[in-house]
Amino acid sequence: MSKKVALVTGGGRGIGFGICEKLAAEGFDLVLSGRSEASKVTESVAKLESFGAEVLYCRGDVSSAADRATMLAEIRQRFGRLNLLVNNAGVAPQVRADILEASEESFERIMKINLQGPYFLTQACANWMIAQQQANESFSGCIINIGSISATVVSPNRGDYCVSKAGLGMMSSLFAARLGEFSIPVYEIRPGIIETEMTSSVSKKYDHLINDTELLIEKRWGLPEDIGKLTASIARGDMPYASGQVIYVDGGLTMKRL
Repeated sequence: MSKKVALVTGGGRGIGFGICEKLAAEGFDLVLSGRSEASKVTESVAKLESFGAEVLYCRGDVSSAADRATMLAEIRQRFGRLNLLVNNAGVAPQVRADILEASEESFERIMKINLQGPYFLTQACANWMIAQQQANESFSGCIINIGSISATVVSPNRGDYCVSKAGLGMMSSLFAARLGEFSIPVYEIRPGIIETEMTSSVSKKYDHLINDTELLIEKRWGLPEDIGKLTASIARGDMPYASGQVIYVDGGLTMKRL
């Protein structure tokens, strides 16, 4: 019961797994959620368990209210507590389409997974954290949202994704403001160009931008562990008195320069 429990949506691969690795090393027990069958994350779970973490995998779609409820019920049954929520799960458009041609179906899919799901999962977890705090004054809770530079950096060929991440930014601010009275901090991390399955289809484009232009200050791909290290630092309590802050991990991409 002394170990803190973290729920990381989309924690079986990519940025989510990079986060889970660092949290496991920090001493957290972990709950991973995702849409893949459990057999697809066996290797990830085993690696996290090698850090000494107890790991629960919850299969489900964050955009589904029923799946979210089932996930939280499984966490209650296994651990009986939740200290940290990391809203990481997200998807890119299945087809990158100009906003003059993009479909309503794509927009709805992106919004449900990238914004509506995290919004109501945060609502449920926040209420549970408040109840835990009222039952135990020593309880500490925290919420971290993994956004994107696309909240402010325009990509007209994936407008639905950009809008979903801009919405996640406002969601982070809203929950930070609402949960302040309960001393439950909320942070947002905005990654830049990170080497994951999501970016693999456009790797040549980003290779060029990273190596042959002045787009970045740090001329390399970002890695999932870069996001994991910052997440673990926040979860450890290294950013007191800073709820509501947005931290960019983008190699300097969004810094204004002359």
